[in-house]
Amino acid sequence: MNKIYQILFFLLVSAAAFAGNPDRQGEAGANQLLINPWARSAGLHESNTSGTSGVEAMYLNVAGLSRISNTQIQGAHTRYIADININAFGLARKIGKGGAFGVNLVALDLGDIPITTEDVPEGSGATFSPSYFNMGLSYSHLFTNKVSVGITFKVVNESISNAGARAFALDGGVQYVTGPNDNFKFGISLRNVGSKMRFTGEGLSKGRPNPGSTFIYNNTYYERSAAFELPSQLNIGASYDWLLGKTNRLTAIANFTSNAFSRDQLGAGLELSVRKMFALRVGYKHELDAVDIESTLDNGLSGGFSLTLPFKKDSDSRLGLDYAYRQTRIFNGIHTLGIRIDL
Repeated sequence: MNKIYQILFFLLVSAAAFAGNPDRQGEAGANQLLINPWARSAGLHESNTSGTSGVEAMYLNVAGLSRISNTQIQGAHTRYIADININAFGLARKIGKGGAFGVNLVALDLGDIPITTEDVPEGSGATFSPSYFNMGLSYSHLFTNKVSVGITFKVVNESISNAGARAFALDGGVQYVTGPNDNFKFGISLRNVGSKMRFTGEGLSKGRPNPGSTFIYNNTYYERSAAFELPSQLNIGASYDWLLGKTNRLTAIANFTSNAFSRDQLGAGLELSVRKMFALRVGYKHELDAVDIESTLDNGLSGGFSLTLPFKKDSDSRLGLDYAYRQTRIFNGIHTLGIRIDL
């Protein structure tokens, strides 16, 4: 148990180095790492750091990965802003006594973008499509159903045909459950701590005339791009369950998010679960000390629901359908639809 508290202490100390700082806003890149592709946690506006579990935990708090029965397969599709689509797939599997392994892949579809040049500023009719994807490998361990810890190793990629940037990152998290019916939960997660990214490739080269007077030919010059940080983030959350009979539950959730390169955020939510078959969620996220024009895109209200049905009566194998909506300052909101299979 002392090792658990050492990990918890490490996360809290590390948070001091990544405390929120609005003066550094805009200095980080790879902000797709902060877009939640999963419906259940999106319906609560990423406030469920303390109670997230299974595949979705690999995004918000990997410590919850081990809180599954056996195997979970999950996929999700998010209709983001400006015709951007996000697809996610994840697999979680129990291994050994208390352990769980998971893998997830998140990819952005930015559509076809017209190619423009100095000579053809209106476009030649050709297009290109950037590749944005993140892949993570996770491990979590549950100790006597009270404390779980986890870690994720991630690969981050942004590229086009002739240039790209890559980075490696780590996530870590802790969840603690207590109370007479395990109804109080506490969680901490530290996300996106890793190497800097820098774009390289033939796309950064340029042919320029040779400055000499003897021969006339072009030299190829390579421009060196500036490196940028990943959007590191600390989440601290708590929740409390009110048991309404044997199979119904109402959960109140609160969360504090400290962003290393933007303003801090407060979140809260409610989740009502009925007979472990239907769940209704509502959440709210507020960015501290930010006026509308400076705040991030998806502050405000969120909501969602889940419908979960067993494959057959009294079976632990279930099929679930999840939906979430997040309000945005501009555009028409963010919609996420997901499907789960628990085996």
